[in-house]
Amino acid sequence: MASGHAEHPGNPGLVTAEDVTKDLLGKHAGTSNNFWRVASVFGILLILGIIGFVMRLSDGVSDTAVWGYYAAMFAFILTTAQSAPMVAIAPRIAKAHWRRPISRVAELWTAVGLFNLLLFIPMLWILPPLSDGRRSLWFYFDGGDVPSYSPHIWSTLAILGLVVIGVALLWMSALPDFAMIRDHAQDGWKKRWATRLARGWIGSSAQWNMQKHRLGILGAFYFMMLIFVHFLISVDFLITLVPGWIDALFPITHAANGLQAGVATVMLTIWALYKFGGYKDYIEFDQIWGLGKLLFALSLLWFWFWFSSFNIFWYGKKPEEQAIIELLMSGPYRWAFFGVFFFNFLFPMWTMMWNPLRRSTWGPPIIAASVLIGTFLDRIRLYVSAYSIDGIGNPAINKHVVVEIPETIYPSLADIFIMLGALGGMVFIFLMATRLIPIVNIWEQRELKLYEIHKTFHRTVVKVLGKPE
Repeated sequence: MASGHAEHPGNPGLVTAEDVTKDLLGKHAGTSNNFWRVASVFGILLILGIIGFVMRLSDGVSDTAVWGYYAAMFAFILTTAQSAPMVAIAPRIAKAHWRRPISRVAELWTAVGLFNLLLFIPMLWILPPLSDGRRSLWFYFDGGDVPSYSPHIWSTLAILGLVVIGVALLWMSALPDFAMIRDHAQDGWKKRWATRLARGWIGSSAQWNMQKHRLGILGAFYFMMLIFVHFLISVDFLITLVPGWIDALFPITHAANGLQAGVATVMLTIWALYKFGGYKDYIEFDQIWGLGKLLFALSLLWFWFWFSSFNIFWYGKKPEEQAIIELLMSGPYRWAFFGVFFFNFLFPMWTMMWNPLRRSTWGPPIIAASVLIGTFLDRIRLYVSAYSIDGIGNPAINKHVVVEIPETIYPSLADIFIMLGALGGMVFIFLMATRLIPIVNIWEQRELKLYEIHKTFHRTVVKVLGKPE
């Protein structure tokens, strides 16, 4: 397989695996002042989020309407950071070489799952039990066979499983890198931590075979658990709160949007590393172009799922179905819906058709930013509107149709702080994780040297890649 798309042919000094190891370990060991300035900004945003949460918590959790923006930010992190590892999992299974420089970037976002697990705890307080009479997955009746807190129990187990698998996936992927830090780093806290986390790794054939198979197993389980978590969260913490909202396609739409936003998250991350992080020798045009093609396909997939659901409501014409359209699309949150439709579908579709933009290092990141803006608006549109429905938690209120469409709920000062804190927290946790684990996978870059050669082809030099296994 030949590749001639390298706009930046890389550092000619990085010829051997030892050169790559020395260079990447040096980048990991050094931390610039700019890094700490950026980390400080996001750390301050996280502190503002904690202040906003305390302000919101002082009002109690009985009124779900005031917690809509908090729920939206929890769902946004699930849709972006916790879905980003799929960018490493799927191409690794397909044995794609182009993902090697960016696989660790995607895996590092699993660390943010620990932060989102903390954000999930108040969600359990906000969601009322099934005894309020709403429809659910669990076929609850008074004195029935399932507990009234079934949504709380199963969602907690699912998201806890997702976080544990994600951290295990990150650790398994980083094992050889921990061993290299242990063997080459100067004495200090990084060397001490790497020694503990390397777990006696020496790079034997048995250890490499173990790691390869464990990565495949953990990746498959992470994918399955991610879809399961999207399913439970979108149903138990969203659909069932809106009377009359029955949509079998929406959970997979929620998950597909997660894959789309996960690719966009990794795209912006690698662009920042390419532009400002000093990793142009590793992150090249092939990585940005590869993610751009995935982002284009997933944007079309988002539209397909949304349009399929919309047809059911539009042609059904039942009062409860018309109420759902008014609540989510044509009513108080139509401004958000039009923004979602533009940023998640129209803008990516039409811009990716333009060849100069698609085949550049700046075009796909702009599209990724568009997708993240659209996803942010989509979570606000869905969760804020759902949590503002009258009668949540009250068994005396009709749970079969939305009687009255609520007015738009705009964010208060506490909500603004919560949104800034959630965004700041996810980036801050990611940045801190990069101080412990190299942001570019060292062992995969070393392995790549075994598969590649540079050959003269007419008047240029191309990189020829062999097929693994």
